[in-house]
Amino acid sequence: MAGRRAVAVVSGGLDSTTMAYSLRAQGYTLSAISFDYGQRHRKELGFAERIAAELDAPWTLIDLRAAGLTSVLTGSALTDGTITVPDGHYADESMKITVVPNRNAIMLSIACALAVTREAGAVAFGAHTGDHFIYPDCRPEFVRAFESMVNVAVEGLASIEILAPFLSMTKTDIVKLGDQLHVPFERTWSCYKGGALHCGLCGTCFERREAFALAHVADPTAYETGSATVRQRSKEH
Repeated sequence: MAGRRAVAVVSGGLDSTTMAYSLRAQGYTLSAISFDYGQRHRKELGFAERIAAELDAPWTLIDLRAAGLTSVLTGSALTDGTITVPDGHYADESMKITVVPNRNAIMLSIACALAVTREAGAVAFGAHTGDHFIYPDCRPEFVRAFESMVNVAVEGLASIEILAPFLSMTKTDIVKLGDQLHVPFERTWSCYKGGALHCGLCGTCFERREAFALAHVADPTAYETGSATVRQRSKEH
């Protein structure tokens, strides 16, 4: 496996950080890429930069705000300060307001361009089964279609594999894997509200707390408030 190169889309969150640690354990040489798309929780980018440094992965930050894309990526609680980030379970209907339209397709397209210039044969991102409920660009059919599309786009220049190693894994599975890989969970950021501490109540905080509880792994995260009620989620989209 030595010598394989991959571009890892790293947000600073638990999933993408665990994915990057897993790829390194598999022998990949990594480049890391992160995106500022006007998210209210852009403090996650500092976590991404530090994780990239720990993995000795050159880090590229793409400022989509400078490109004017914030005027396009509207209508989401993650990018519009006038919309309240909903609290509750990640699979609740209310969480659809956190969808940023076509976000992964935009990010993966840019990551694939970097892969060509870095002569990397793969681009990886951390979508998992819990994302399938509300994020269409985190589903297997999207990954298959995107990989086909991008290899038409770079034909003659490169061949790129889109790696989404957690597509059939739950957040609980990811926490278990991260624990085995000694991922520094305390140096990851999940909360969509972007406060001083994880709020403990928004969908992604709820999911994070639930995953540690179900995995029986100590959660090092400092939360402002809230108690996660552990429950099994439906596997239906």
